[in-house]
Amino acid sequence: MAADEPQPAKKLKLEAKPLRQNILFGMGNPLLDICAIVDKDFLCKYGLKTNDQILADEKHKGLFDELVSKFKVEYRAGGSTQNSVKVAQVSLFQWMIQQPHKVATFFGCIGRDKFGDILKEKAEEAHVDAHYYEQSEQPTGTCAACITGDNRSLVANLAAANCYRREKHLDLKENWQLVEKARVYYIAEAATFAREQGFETEDIKEIAKKAQRLPKVNKKRQRIIVFTQGKDDTIVATADNVTAYPVLDIKQDDIVDTNGAGDAFVGGFLSQLLYDQPLEECIRGGHYAANVIIRHSGCTFPETPDFH
Repeated sequence: MAADEPQPAKKLKLEAKPLRQNILFGMGNPLLDICAIVDKDFLCKYGLKTNDQILADEKHKGLFDELVSKFKVEYRAGGSTQNSVKVAQVSLFQWMIQQPHKVATFFGCIGRDKFGDILKEKAEEAHVDAHYYEQSEQPTGTCAACITGDNRSLVANLAAANCYRREKHLDLKENWQLVEKARVYYIAEAATFAREQGFETEDIKEIAKKAQRLPKVNKKRQRIIVFTQGKDDTIVATADNVTAYPVLDIKQDDIVDTNGAGDAFVGGFLSQLLYDQPLEECIRGGHYAANVIIRHSGCTFPETPDFH
């Protein structure tokens, strides 16, 4: 799989196996992305830096409402895991073949407020079957994308995303039935995984190898570890070997926004995994989705990409 000369592949025969609804399940922190072109005075007022991403604190309390009232904003369903299932759904419905809506299910926590209502609308527009746990203790999580020229400053306020209650949502019979209905599950892991496991190495291939060999309850299927590294090779560890897959080549001038590239890779990967495609095809689908996403602002995509 050459980075500068992608090898042509035969068009996938997806028509032979139509997918059912709710076959993919994702669970994570849902955020409403609020994107707007702002001025430098707005950045200075809230102490924001260009090309930076931070968690909101007390001084950012009024940022989100002011962003909405002062600038022209665009809303998008966001959050890492929700982005991934959204890309998987779009990959299946728009990019590959007209599959049913709501192939992907998503669980997370939001507030009972206007931003929560908008987030539900945006998830519906993406054809994701989102079942949110709604509560009134914290507002809906938001991520402000403050754009100045080619730069953006991201400010995330997790808020309600941290308030999920398993006993009040996941354990409900009608919700657990959706979990049992799925065949593929995705939940994002923390970046500190290797350190917490005591691997005592920073070599990405060695980390992948150690993670693949961790004890496993279900021994019917082998564990596969996939690590993305931005513009560097994607590392895949199986029981037999560790392989590096070069990402697709792209000109620097064609890159609009790298935020969401990793989420898009997961979505593209999962879209092929659902069709029981070989591992190499799952990787190729992931690389393709990421390559498309970084050509657009935010985790957004064109109507008719040409994945074959």
